[in-house]
Amino acid sequence: MNIFVAKLSFNVNSAELGELFTEFGEVTSATVITDKMTGRSKGFGFVEMPDNDAAKIAISKLNDAEVDGRTIAVSEARPREERPYGERRQGGYQGGGNRGGYGDRSRRY
Repeated sequence: MNIFVAKLSFNVNSAELGELFTEFGEVTSATVITDKMTGRSKGFGFVEMPDNDAAKIAISKLNDAEVDGRTIAVSEARPREERPYGERRQGGYQGGGNRGGYGDRSRRY
């Protein structure tokens, strides 16, 4: 079962995340998601556990638990939704016709 862990402290790394779940059973993998540019944690991660029953127990015990001074949120991971390209980003550069204040250069003054 794939488990989503949110609200992680930026100090928690993948090894520590996996260690947190080993109390409840075997952990296949644990990954804290990091920013590609800075390498800094994004504050969430994923844990994979082969035993679904152990994973469900881990979810119920660790959801709302305090880890490194923060209350984490733990749930079963849902598949990522595929969205059309235009809907992926909100509020980013949309293009446009503004010419940066240069205006119509064909006019003579």
